[in-house]
Amino acid sequence: MMSEDRITNDRAQGLKIAVPTASLMHLDIQKEALGLLPYNMIRAQKILPVSRTRHSVTIAMADPGDHRKIDDVRLITGLEVIPMPVPAAEIETAVRNLWTIRPDSDMEMLVAELDELLQKEVWDSKESGPIKVHDGAPIVRMVDMLLKQAVAAGASDVHIEPQADSVRVRLRIDGELYPVMSFSRTLLSQLISRLKIMAGMDIAERRVPQDGRFQLEVDSEEVDFRLSTLPTSQGEKMAVRVLDRRTLITGIGHLGLSQKNMGVIRTLTERVRGLLLVTGSTGSGKTTTLYSLLAEMDAVRRNIITLEDPVEYSLPGINQIPLNPKAGLDFAAGLGSILRQDPDIIMVGEIRDQATARLAVRAALTGHLVLSTLHTNSAADTVARLADMGIEPFLLATSLTGVVAQRLVRRLCVNCHQPYILDGERSAWLGIPGEAGGTFFAPAGCNLCRQTGYRGRLALQEVMVVGPHVRRAVHDTLPAEGCQPAALKDGMIPIREDALAKAKQGLTSLEEVVKAVWGED
Repeated sequence: MMSEDRITNDRAQGLKIAVPTASLMHLDIQKEALGLLPYNMIRAQKILPVSRTRHSVTIAMADPGDHRKIDDVRLITGLEVIPMPVPAAEIETAVRNLWTIRPDSDMEMLVAELDELLQKEVWDSKESGPIKVHDGAPIVRMVDMLLKQAVAAGASDVHIEPQADSVRVRLRIDGELYPVMSFSRTLLSQLISRLKIMAGMDIAERRVPQDGRFQLEVDSEEVDFRLSTLPTSQGEKMAVRVLDRRTLITGIGHLGLSQKNMGVIRTLTERVRGLLLVTGSTGSGKTTTLYSLLAEMDAVRRNIITLEDPVEYSLPGINQIPLNPKAGLDFAAGLGSILRQDPDIIMVGEIRDQATARLAVRAALTGHLVLSTLHTNSAADTVARLADMGIEPFLLATSLTGVVAQRLVRRLCVNCHQPYILDGERSAWLGIPGEAGGTFFAPAGCNLCRQTGYRGRLALQEVMVVGPHVRRAVHDTLPAEGCQPAALKDGMIPIREDALAKAKQGLTSLEEVVKAVWGED
């Protein structure tokens, strides 16, 4: 059987492609070349830009005769492509190493120390009782370092995942998962047990999912961690949500809103009554937007009560109620009780059913400002969704004051993003209107953004005010297709226009915009 290296080189020679042959192991990959292509494309197509000149880019690829990939790279970069034949396995290794957040040497030493201790059976990996460890024990230090590394990296989640022959740890940063470390399966039970102890969970129970929560001091600030376990065929998996108060936005001024949308939203929140909804898919930042709105409100002169599942961040001066379904406290029951607490502003984490929807509308009609979220794809879809929940058109038209529909995209790193001119060919390839051409910005990659070209996230939004045209459309029970033109007449800027404007400002890339608001077509 021929080796992969031989097959790759023979194919290149058979196609008479004049390309240099080199091993990535001994090649100095240019940082400016890495930023030419989106990470998702590099990973999916198993290609790697290694160097660039003013007019060309050299791409490592297993099949240098794959003209489709070459054409894609040419369209995205606007440069001539020089293919370099490299085995796919070597490309995958290079990509993994380049985009992996490496654990520091102290963490690696701790893992080695723990593994050695377990080999000597200092701890019994099958032990089901409480594990007695002191503050300086290796497992304690390992967990402490892992969590602090997650906070320092700005991660929203830590995933501890048992594999067939190892344990993988990944961090979710700016919506993307990055590998951090891998270690022996013998450490899994100790790592999970330590985290369970910190969260007050049952370390002996590994057959059913569990949830827990704890706080840890990081850089003199308390950071909340929310834990969830799940039994898998390979062992117990754990996801840790990082809730760092320092990252909590303290007002809508930092959400990346356009000036017009910011003004409209502030006008809506200054009203004393009405229903204001934030909509989008799971993970689109709806809760962050709600918290940002609440942070700007006067909690001294107004009685603000929230109903959440669960309470993610503590907001000073605001009465926050966590759901307890086992005790009968769900959204509908909680909202009914809140109405007897003389509230001015009510925030309901999510409208999930007809009972909650009816109570939210009733509260808005009786002189309260109600904020909540809903799962819909657009602002106009929200009207149809509430109608499907049984809300009568005349009630909806008089209670609903506005809808903020949003999607999250990664924010370009301001330190390294690169401007370019969008031509007609690339516009067609991306599937966006030709008239949207002009100067846009692409991710490049630097030490500040871990070579990804992105730092943080921002929301793309459309804000629908229920003005005379929308109100008439709701009264006439028009479908979402009918509400959209009415919303435009009432001044709404469609989310695609907002997205393109932010891409032209250098806030995000066209690739992120296409994925978020054009990818659904």
